[in-house]
Amino acid sequence: MFSCSFLFLLFLSLFIEWISGLFMNFKHLNFHGQLSAPPEASRDPPRCPASTGLPPPSPPLPSRVTERGATCAEPLAEQLNTPLPGSAQGRRTLSPAAQALGPFYGEDFYCEIPRSFRHLSFYIFDRDVFRRDSIIGKVAIQKEDLQKYHNRDTWFQLQHVDADSEVQGKVHLELRLSEVITDTGVVCHKLATRIVECQGLPIVNGQCDPYATVTLAGPFRSEAKKTKVKRKTNNPQFDEVFYFEVTRPCSYSKKSHFDFEEEDVDKLEIRVDLWNASNLKFGDEFLGELRIPLKVLRQSSSYEAWYFLQPRDNGSKSLKPDDLGSLRLNVVYTEDHVFSSDYYSPLRDLLLKSADVEPVSASAAHILGEVCREKQEAAVPLVRLFLHYGRVVPFISAIASAEVKRTQDPNTIFRGNSLASKCIDETMKLAGMHYLHVTLKPAIEEICQSHKPCEIDPVKLKDGENLENNMENLRQYVDRVFHAITESGVSCPTVMCDIFFSLREAAAKRFQDDPDVRYTAVSSFIFLRFFAPAILSPNLFQLTPHHTDPQTSRTLTLISKTVQTLGSLSKSKSASFKESYMATFYEFFNEQKYADAVKNFLDLISSSGRRDPKSVEQPIVLKEGFMIKRAQGRKRFGMKNFKKRWFRLTNHEFTYHKSKGDQPLYSIPIENILAVEKLEEESFKMKNMFQVIQPERALYIQANNCVEAKDWIDILTKVSQCNQKRLTVYHPSAYLSGHWLCCRAPSDSAPGCSPCTGGLPANIQLDIDGDRETERIYSLFNLYMSKLEKMQEACGSKSVYDGPEQEEYSTFVIDDPQETYKTLKQVIAGVGALEQEHAQYKRDKFKKTKYGSQEHPIGDKSFQNYIRQQSETSTHSI
Repeated sequence: MFSCSFLFLLFLSLFIEWISGLFMNFKHLNFHGQLSAPPEASRDPPRCPASTGLPPPSPPLPSRVTERGATCAEPLAEQLNTPLPGSAQGRRTLSPAAQALGPFYGEDFYCEIPRSFRHLSFYIFDRDVFRRDSIIGKVAIQKEDLQKYHNRDTWFQLQHVDADSEVQGKVHLELRLSEVITDTGVVCHKLATRIVECQGLPIVNGQCDPYATVTLAGPFRSEAKKTKVKRKTNNPQFDEVFYFEVTRPCSYSKKSHFDFEEEDVDKLEIRVDLWNASNLKFGDEFLGELRIPLKVLRQSSSYEAWYFLQPRDNGSKSLKPDDLGSLRLNVVYTEDHVFSSDYYSPLRDLLLKSADVEPVSASAAHILGEVCREKQEAAVPLVRLFLHYGRVVPFISAIASAEVKRTQDPNTIFRGNSLASKCIDETMKLAGMHYLHVTLKPAIEEICQSHKPCEIDPVKLKDGENLENNMENLRQYVDRVFHAITESGVSCPTVMCDIFFSLREAAAKRFQDDPDVRYTAVSSFIFLRFFAPAILSPNLFQLTPHHTDPQTSRTLTLISKTVQTLGSLSKSKSASFKESYMATFYEFFNEQKYADAVKNFLDLISSSGRRDPKSVEQPIVLKEGFMIKRAQGRKRFGMKNFKKRWFRLTNHEFTYHKSKGDQPLYSIPIENILAVEKLEEESFKMKNMFQVIQPERALYIQANNCVEAKDWIDILTKVSQCNQKRLTVYHPSAYLSGHWLCCRAPSDSAPGCSPCTGGLPANIQLDIDGDRETERIYSLFNLYMSKLEKMQEACGSKSVYDGPEQEEYSTFVIDDPQETYKTLKQVIAGVGALEQEHAQYKRDKFKKTKYGSQEHPIGDKSFQNYIRQQSETSTHSI
């Protein structure tokens, strides 16, 4: 991948060890990282990108890994067989940083993790030119410590990785101490140790053939026994019992091994070691151990519990923590406990009616955006909730319109990180991912495979490269991507089109003197926030399986810049580039056809068949041209012949005229189009025919060629796909001579005989749990309760005093203090009710939960912390 003598790849490994959960937990993880080296390293650190606003990285790694290029990834541990969502084979790879020993990544990843785990570990690997991996070190964060580092930039020292310390899984064990009377009448004690089963053992080198050794150990004795090997399972059922003599009669011959007094039993322990039977010459792999002192049998002669396997303390000397460098991470960890749906009804109903609240700034959803520290925190669960209940378009339309009204300059419209902008971004991410793949993936794959040189900066040209040839290569790539985008309008998801339509309407109404604002309001999202980032970093959008090499990455950066500028419809496009070579290259695209293509594309994706009586815009012309139509028989005695007519499609209606510019002879409202399908050639012995089906009859049309016919079918289907009365079946042939030619049905109103092709899906089906998203919103409200109360105070202050706002209240957008106060009161009441339910559930669960059960094995530190917290809470309550 890299053209240097030595290469390496740093893998950032997300290793999660499973345990059972206390509640129905849902956890989210978001992190980004940076690798550094100890201060004594001599090499200069790479420069940190100025745009990040973060401090420069620490000095690089030690000199033993010099002359290498760094890449960071976080694969999920192979033995769990659980890939990260959206990742290729469970691995996320950060961008390569060639020749960098203190690389800065600055990349964010969002993933869901198992509902219960013990450690979150990041592993750093060194990959050489032969693709051989050797481990450098790791950072391990215990589950109970995640909240300590939540949403904070933290440097973690890399730790050495020892195979004996990498353990996971749990063991079910039973102990029983019995008194046995010998033939001579002497009493001795025997210990029965039963290994019942194990769960969640790791898979080592693609296989797991576990067995256990059971050892009774003390100051002067060690007696070991072994189970059978269980093949090809990481959840073995052993169910084997081993007997040990704990105290023996003094006449026994080997006194040095058994001569113990009764109180010395406390010095004995049972040790269980789990191993993977390996066929390799290096021996069996250690999987974990547990040690149980026999003093647990003081209170009762029998004992049974589940245990977490622990790493082995081999007594090796630990190296200095600074030897391996450090890793900077920002981990955002959230955990939600979800109830059944009826618990969330009051809060959910309050949120879902946000779009209908006047003004929208007084709605519960908008209030959430006001109190959250980051708008993104609020946008993610809100969008998912509104998408699930089909209310995302009216909600985003309401908050976007409110933002446009507050905007003074059309050039800054939707440029800030507002709640509306973040919600639209999140909607495009969820609903538009398939559209993004269909549109860009073929072009991106072609660019990655062809690998043509495209560097146009004269300073960065390599030996043997020609500037003119590189410009031509880049121009061809830009044309390929640009046309893929501008010709994809019919594939744009309906929910995105409806949102863009509302943005266009709001912008045109607010800035009626600016003819371009209706385009820039849409292009600022579809080009700047949707297509451009995907072109720039295709692996983050799953357009490529891995990060691209440096040359291809540079090519994609230049393409992204150019496409972004083309989509912006800027009046002085050359001046928008800081680099002179980009301004020179952009001269290739100063032709009017590019601006026209962008406008046509934006017209199509921001059109909507839903008529708005308050619309200030003229209907958007989406397509027009001459075609031949068959008379529909509206006149009783008229001839049903074929005539050439001028057809015109807008986002409101489909019309035909005698010639271009004439008054329409016939108009079909978009909402009356029930289906648009091909017409079989046998109907009229004519090719390239299609039918526009209406409630009363079908309009039969012949296009000039098959390509034009497909274009008309696609775009007509696109604008009508949300119609509520769309057909599911149709007649592929015409109704002639008193019957349908396809099915011979005699009635002209007979239901269709073939399923409609449908063209494009009317909406995107997403796997969203509405209750889970409501719980996340409740958690945010609860987290920021102090801000909610301060916002209440701000409403009271604004209602009473007409003077200038107090500085502490100026951060809140409050258009109607009385309505906002009313909503705040409802929100606080709903959050308080849920908080009581959570507290009661935890109290009940605390009473029923047993430490050492299968759900909470001994060694579960997070549960121990939970017990301590509950005990403190109970004491405080008393």
